[in-house]
Amino acid sequence: MRRPTIMDIARAAGVSKGAVSYALNGRPGVSEETRGRILAIARDLGWAPSSPARALAPGGRIGAIGLVVDRPAHSLGLEPFFMQLVSGIEAELASSGMDLLLQVTEDMGAEIAAYRRWSTERRVDGVIMVDLRVDDPRVRVVEELRLPAVVLGGPEGVGSLPCLYSDEATPMREVVHYLAALGHRHIVQVAGPEKFLHTRARARAFLGAAEQAGLGEARSVHADYTGEMGTRVTRRLLAATERPTALVYDNDLMALAGLGVAQEMGVDVPSQLSIVAWDDSVLCRLVRPSLTALTRDVASYGRQAALMLGRAIEGGTVGDEEGARGELHPRGSTGPQGAWDRTPK
Repeated sequence: MRRPTIMDIARAAGVSKGAVSYALNGRPGVSEETRGRILAIARDLGWAPSSPARALAPGGRIGAIGLVVDRPAHSLGLEPFFMQLVSGIEAELASSGMDLLLQVTEDMGAEIAAYRRWSTERRVDGVIMVDLRVDDPRVRVVEELRLPAVVLGGPEGVGSLPCLYSDEATPMREVVHYLAALGHRHIVQVAGPEKFLHTRARARAFLGAAEQAGLGEARSVHADYTGEMGTRVTRRLLAATERPTALVYDNDLMALAGLGVAQEMGVDVPSQLSIVAWDDSVLCRLVRPSLTALTRDVASYGRQAALMLGRAIEGGTVGDEEGARGELHPRGSTGPQGAWDRTPK
């Protein structure tokens, strides 16, 4: 169906195109009775201002924000974190009448190209950036484009951009001390990619907390957040001569994969192996045993980021903000370390 135009409204109302423009833009030049009639006809016809036209107007806004996720498309749909994040962003945007433009890329070059194209073509009013990297070149590009932005991560490495960051150290210390209190001495963190700043922060917090607790055998190994890599890493760890007695995974997908490997290899959870997932989702509660997890209100995190970006787009001062801290929820996948043979059968 053809999109209704100002001329369609003018014909239906029996007025000039100029009168319709005055009415739709709230400008003087038509009576209140005529303005009301024109607005009612516009609603009946389903008319809406075009984004390019709004953008060309002085101080005009597109009415959309952008989010680029640089992850393999086949794995993104399986990761509850991003689904919850997007739902939170959308919930906040719905109240302000804005839209979300989501793009998935598989390398940083494509992500940067998206920012440049969006800025040149006036496709979005601002962007939310995720997965902050070490010496992240995206920060400099977005600063040069003068594109309003909010970074999820930081506060280090964000340049002049405002950020919404999480305390990674406090909840990680809680996890490690909880496992130590259960008697675990050999704990391994299955972390995300080293290129992400939040991964480095968690790994640093994990090793620091382990040293504090006197866990000399604690170490971090890196994976990529996918179930496939979680499976491979867990199988390698459980096949080692000295098996860990507890595993802490950087997301729920890898933790679920790790639980499957333990069951495949005949390692009982939790009497022989305790498992903790960093992100909590309904998946953690559906499996048996249910997974102990760090619960974060990711949807609220998305709403907060969208609210911050809205203020930045309007030209307001936006400072760094801290999101709500995660809370450890013990469930069936963790328990006291038993006196068992750690040698693979």
